[in-house]
Amino acid sequence: SVEIERILAELTAEVALITHQLFVNQKTIGEIDFLFAKARLAVKQDAVIPELNDVGIIKIEKGRHPLLNPDTVVPITADLGQDYTTLVITGPNTGGKTVSLKTIGLFCAMAASGLAIPAAEGSEICIFDCLFADIGDEQSIEQSLSTFSSHMTNIVYILNNMTSKSLVLLDELGAGTDPTEGAALAIAILKHIKQVGAVCIATTHYSEIKMYALSAEGVENASCEFDINSLRPTYRLLTGIPGKSNAFAISKRLGLPDYIIKSAGEHLTEESIRFEDVISDLEKNKKKTEQELTKANVYLREIEDLKAQIELQKDKLEQVKTKITDRAQLQAKQIVEQAKQQSEILIKQIKQAQKEKDQKAQNAAINEVRKQLNENIRQVHKTVKPQNTEHGEAPKSLIPGNAVYLIDLQQNGTVLSAPKNDGTVVVIVGVLKINSHISNLRLIDSGPVKVNPSSSSHRSQKTENLKSEIDLRGNTLDEALLLTEKYLDDSFLSSLKIVTIIHGKGTGVLRKGIHNMLKRHPHVSSYRLGAFGEGDSGVTIVELKK
Repeated sequence: SVEIERILAELTAEVALITHQLFVNQKTIGEIDFLFAKARLAVKQDAVIPELNDVGIIKIEKGRHPLLNPDTVVPITADLGQDYTTLVITGPNTGGKTVSLKTIGLFCAMAASGLAIPAAEGSEICIFDCLFADIGDEQSIEQSLSTFSSHMTNIVYILNNMTSKSLVLLDELGAGTDPTEGAALAIAILKHIKQVGAVCIATTHYSEIKMYALSAEGVENASCEFDINSLRPTYRLLTGIPGKSNAFAISKRLGLPDYIIKSAGEHLTEESIRFEDVISDLEKNKKKTEQELTKANVYLREIEDLKAQIELQKDKLEQVKTKITDRAQLQAKQIVEQAKQQSEILIKQIKQAQKEKDQKAQNAAINEVRKQLNENIRQVHKTVKPQNTEHGEAPKSLIPGNAVYLIDLQQNGTVLSAPKNDGTVVVIVGVLKINSHISNLRLIDSGPVKVNPSSSSHRSQKTENLKSEIDLRGNTLDEALLLTEKYLDDSFLSSLKIVTIIHGKGTGVLRKGIHNMLKRHPHVSSYRLGAFGEGDSGVTIVELKK
């Protein structure tokens, strides 16, 4: 036993050294456990963290009393503290008035304790300095207190201790005494609470208090809905409408004879009957308005969804359009840059050929420049199609000599040939001949263009110097094709109708290559081998288009 005491003493001494750390850990673990407990409770109750304020605003969206069955509880929606600070709830017994009162008070206490509340998103709770409640029947035989006395004792304490930052909950205000005096006291108490600035929620059956709430500024009526068809409460809280007590309907459902209910109705004043009828009409109109508002909200959400989808599609189309345009402009820029580089190379070749006075090389370089420029122009035309319609409509027909405007090149030109079946037209722009579609052309003048003197003299001089035949013997096929291409262009511009191409008989390679080119040449109308006396198969007779 001595040894046991020694061991325990040593252990106690070691623990004593870390007593402070143990207390800190215990406190920390307790706080963590409390946080997890709050989180588990929030998940279990499907609760949300409300927005908090200290200006008396309470806004509960679809709040559910945490102690009622979540499968059967009817959510309530309450809003006060902005346009009004006093809410008077009326309606039948067992209709849900007290449950609504307790739900609001419990939510304020939960929020002040750092707990989430079982409500929908958008809820807002005020943190009050104190919550006062007088709920239930607290009559006491021992203290010789009646129902009225017990209520009034609580109310006196509340009135003496409340501030402008307090929440006051009063159940069955003014009950337990003469209705006339009880109603008058209730109205005076509500006025005093409103003057102090506290937020107050009270339940009652008195019509006088309902009338006060209808006329007083900063006070609003609310009621617990009652289904007159099934004679059962729906437990829904309706703000803005005073509720009927429905004592006759409830008594009838509980078995009170009809003759007694009829007799009771005879004792009602005409003013009371009129007031109850007004309340009934308000309830019907409120229900109809809520149904229409629900439909309108559904339609509004559908419209907003459609608008969002349209905006999304519009943005996508704009992005696609921008990408296509940027890509086309980039390709066109690349083609132009490439054409510039190739032109510079070909110009150098032309200059070199001129220095060497090599006629064949010079003609080949010129034809290469012409073909390359035409090809680059066609590529740019394919890449960026003109969409500007400000130049008018495309001509339906053209004849040689018409002056036209080329939209893609933004240049004027002259038509050299009528449009082909596919709409292609040969146009001369400066010194270049270009194949362009008729849709890319706009007429400048309806009549043929008069040729200026310089152009006429140049053409007549060319006609005089140009022979009606070309001799290709001794050239390679590539050289022969280049020479033939240039010769046919010059012959067409010189208005020659028939020309002769001398290619010789030999192996037939030159003849075959020339014929393949003539098949697709735009200026050639027809061709044939020479007849006896024209050179036989060593020449080809070509008929040019007019």
